[in-house]
Amino acid sequence: MTEPRRDPAAPLSTGPLSNTSAVVVSPHHLASSAGLDVIERGGNAVDAAIAADAMLSVVAPDTCGPGGDLFAIVHRPGDDAPTVLNASGRAGSRASAAALREQGLRSIPMRSRWSITVPGCVDGWEALVDRFSNLTLADDLAAAIETARAGFPTSIELSASLNRLEELIGAQPSAAPLYPDGRPPAPGAILRRPALAETLRSIASDGRDAFYLGPVGDGIIEATGGNVTRSDLERVQAEWVAPASTEIFGLTAWTVPPNSQGWITLAALRIFEMLDGPRHPDDPSFQHLLIEAYRSVAWERADTTTDPSTAPFSAAELLDEHRLEERAAMIDPDHPRVWPAPAPAPGGTAYLTTRDHDGMVVSFIQSNFWGIGSGISAGATGVWLHNRGAGFELRPGHPNELVAGRRPLHTLAPTLWTDGGRARLVLGTRGGDQQPLLLAQVAADQLWAGSSPEDAQDRPRWSIDAPASAGLPLIRYEPRYAVSTIRGLDERGYTLAPAREWEPGWGPVSSITVGETVTGAADPRVSTAAALSSG
Repeated sequence: MTEPRRDPAAPLSTGPLSNTSAVVVSPHHLASSAGLDVIERGGNAVDAAIAADAMLSVVAPDTCGPGGDLFAIVHRPGDDAPTVLNASGRAGSRASAAALREQGLRSIPMRSRWSITVPGCVDGWEALVDRFSNLTLADDLAAAIETARAGFPTSIELSASLNRLEELIGAQPSAAPLYPDGRPPAPGAILRRPALAETLRSIASDGRDAFYLGPVGDGIIEATGGNVTRSDLERVQAEWVAPASTEIFGLTAWTVPPNSQGWITLAALRIFEMLDGPRHPDDPSFQHLLIEAYRSVAWERADTTTDPSTAPFSAAELLDEHRLEERAAMIDPDHPRVWPAPAPAPGGTAYLTTRDHDGMVVSFIQSNFWGIGSGISAGATGVWLHNRGAGFELRPGHPNELVAGRRPLHTLAPTLWTDGGRARLVLGTRGGDQQPLLLAQVAADQLWAGSSPEDAQDRPRWSIDAPASAGLPLIRYEPRYAVSTIRGLDERGYTLAPAREWEPGWGPVSSITVGETVTGAADPRVSTAAALSSG
């Protein structure tokens, strides 16, 4: 069996730990370290999440950064429900689906100025600090600023990513520090990002206006050809929203409501539970029922996951027990059913989770979307602009049609699980439209099959590609499954294809599990992923 290549500074698991332990799990050990250090300096789990996210924007610009969006779920011990932040940005006031249709476009090009919406991340940082933090935003950003100035070693993943992106971004001013000597850095090469350090320093000093109404804002207006205006940038993007939730596996599962696709994770798992299948993940019926539970709801993602103002269903309606029972009743226990195929949405995202010594936990996800997003920087500021606008539709009258001031469909889907007033599991991942299916697999392994957090991360995963034939899906799988599992799926009628032993794009999943002890588990599929703890 091929083992994933690991960075020795990136421990995969913390546990088990005491119930007063602080834990940070993120896609990069420098981010996990920054978050844990903030806690040790008097910060809480929210401070740690912001510190880790800011560090990721420095060391993993191909996944996230202040030019993207943010969702967060915050739970404090004793709270009946978590607090949910939607800091996803809106389309510019000059955005128009009709204008793009007149140009002959049927969809929004991923790498284009039309795909850029207002970034919500910095507004999200401020909203979280104002409501929850023990420290200041300057405290939370300090480690990221210093790392951007002093430099950091290039990871295996970043080196490969910058090689792929060179033709797209290499000529832009913000790219110069990413390509020392004019070429992509090798793994281990030291990168310094002084322009981003200055941008983060200005945010730390002067808040959101330094970002939205300063050089970055000017760069956004220029990059979008004026589709995003100064008045759009003056509008705060962050909004506190009611969470979506349902009861699954004896716990209450929480997520961000639409325009997030998080409801699909919860719906799929509740349907899987209703089917009451076998408890062992090697049983082919376990995987078959989980695949079908996901497919039974994922097909309608594009039509239901929209700005709440135009959504055809509320989160409560999407998770209505009778609605899910109807889907469960349509699933054949022995064969895959033909469902419409959901439109794929790739991802470029960073998910992290934090817990402080007092038991506050945060499920935190932040993204540039398609790798480095639109591939367009905000001038020479070091900020790469996301392309979440590509999630809009151009079809007239569609609930997700591109309209000025509207939020697009979002693939970001963090979860948090509670038992009464106590957090039990915090779970999330990157992966574009695959986020719900990846999370469903890990949650089912842990909460239905009883796997440990570490074993749930190590278990092989599957993913669903476009229909292979007759409307049935192609199931790609990590070939570490038992032979009997794959044979059983083949006998049920699936088209199957092996993937790599450890698919890096099928994660990294990050989790914190709270029971008699606390365990943080990182994903072995990404070399830098790390779970760190203190106390």
